[in-house]
Amino acid sequence: MPLLVSEPARHVVLVTIDNQAKRNAMSREMLGELADLWDRLGASPACRCIVVTGAGDKGFCAGADIGGDLSAAEETAHTVNRALLKNTPFAKPIIAAVNGDCAGGGIELLLSTDIRIAAEHARFGLPEVKWSIYPFGGATVKLTQQIGYVHAMDLILTGRLVDAAFAREINLINRVCPAADVLGQAVETASAIAANSPSAVQAVKAQISEGIADYTLSREARDQALGDQVRASAYFDEGVAAFREKRQPDYS
Repeated sequence: MPLLVSEPARHVVLVTIDNQAKRNAMSREMLGELADLWDRLGASPACRCIVVTGAGDKGFCAGADIGGDLSAAEETAHTVNRALLKNTPFAKPIIAAVNGDCAGGGIELLLSTDIRIAAEHARFGLPEVKWSIYPFGGATVKLTQQIGYVHAMDLILTGRLVDAAFAREINLINRVCPAADVLGQAVETASAIAANSPSAVQAVKAQISEGIADYTLSREARDQALGDQVRASAYFDEGVAAFREKRQPDYS
């Protein structure tokens, strides 16, 4: 199974994205599976806190597998929105255990988590514009709110990767630690949260999550329109071709 689910501590659920051959990039099937999993965990009284990580030590999540089928854009967008909790309120706290590179849709999944612990070797970035892809998983709406305008624009417009120390400096993550300690620290934090009153914790998370979702939803139509505009351009064809062929795109 591309998503592994376990219980490393009482009332804590660990979700592991497992597609190591592609640095844990998520196919449409995996995104659908994750979306359904959120629904189940949200409704489960036994689940009080969630930890999300990637399998292996190379990648937390490299985003969407754009080497796969990109047809049915509207259906794909709906699945992405649900999987990345883009504009869906979620009352259970989520801890990110970033065990490796976190890019593209991986960043957008990260933006839907509440506390983020990263390995020293992890790198972060939004390379979509390099490949003529619109980051419609929430980055254009959430990133400026979470790390501030100038840092968000730096990451989104350059498409560059930054290291974990820099990500901590700009408040994209909470803390950096040795790779061997990432998951343990994340589970320990989740256990501390799970030991608190679930009604109080979930009420706090619901209020904050609903405010974020309301704003994100207000921008959804424009987000999708801009994404469609980018997909319709000749630059999109060149960008995706360059990605698949592992070469620099030519936008001249």
